[in-house]
Amino acid sequence: MTLASPTQPRHDWSVEEIEALFALPFNDLLFQAQQVHRAHFDANAVQVSTLLSIKTGACPEDCKYCPQSGHYATGLDKEKLLEIEKVVAQAEAAKAAGASRFCMGAAWRSPREKDLAVVLEMVRRVKALGLETCMTLGMVDDAQAQRLAEAGLDYYNHNLDTSPEYYGEIITTRSYADRLETLGHVREAGMKICSGGILGMGESGRDRAALLQQLARLDPHPESVPINMLVKVPGTPLENVDDLDPIEFVRAIAVARILMPRSHVRLSAGREQMDDSTQALAFLAGANSIFYGERLLTTDNPEAARDKRLFERLGLHPEQRETCSDDDRQAAALETAMQRRAGAGLYYDATVA
Repeated sequence: MTLASPTQPRHDWSVEEIEALFALPFNDLLFQAQQVHRAHFDANAVQVSTLLSIKTGACPEDCKYCPQSGHYATGLDKEKLLEIEKVVAQAEAAKAAGASRFCMGAAWRSPREKDLAVVLEMVRRVKALGLETCMTLGMVDDAQAQRLAEAGLDYYNHNLDTSPEYYGEIITTRSYADRLETLGHVREAGMKICSGGILGMGESGRDRAALLQQLARLDPHPESVPINMLVKVPGTPLENVDDLDPIEFVRAIAVARILMPRSHVRLSAGREQMDDSTQALAFLAGANSIFYGERLLTTDNPEAARDKRLFERLGLHPEQRETCSDDDRQAAALETAMQRRAGAGLYYDATVA
């Protein structure tokens, strides 16, 4: 099997190749993941982000995992878009606590014009604090993506969630092609992509391999790949789904690291339910990004103090980015990739409906 190299990451992985990685003995898989990880990153550095919900609840989408969906009775109160000053204050607190990136999420199908103007000012104000900025606002068209980029947005988050084949079991109000189209608009606007998925939603092992294949087919790879463990929220259709074996979750982290060697692989939602040993294995498998703080939009996250203790026990430290240098390298990589894929669409061939 040909692994990704430091000079030429692969974008042509087959599902069968990825399943073969998942099937490796656990120690062999983690050894390969560590080799790839150390070729591209400081193995003991972890990028730290903070996530704030800037508009909560009443989302028109029917994602079966999400307590913010207006389709389910989860007891979550609908909240209006936060005031800019409150967002800036939260960003300042996040920076003081050690975060290098501030992520803002709104429960929308797509942003309305009157809300987008406020969001753009949030981006400008948070960016002025010296933080990287990330937003997840639902679907965006090419004009909206361009305006976000011009405001200084660094990352746009739009997860694929699961495999194309299993997607219809989880979401019916937005297609897989819709998600890829938004990622295309984001990339064409020059922003970095944050895109991953959720594990433990009742999907098969092949579905997990197919999800990672879709992400690895993106050219260039997403700069940030959040791997979420389902948080089972009462009132959602997935509240009683069987738990995913933590070892299978760690395997997915390791495979993501091998497939996308230069991406930050984020140990994301679900950390509240993980013990320290599982998290330590995830870092060993190549995870090098976390959300830091007590809330992830609407679900709990390990307290900052617990994360600090875990970092101390494992000898980990927050990643320090040389922002200007990194941004220059990213711009050059994006230009090369856009030239390479001019006229070509994003990968997607599993569901034609």
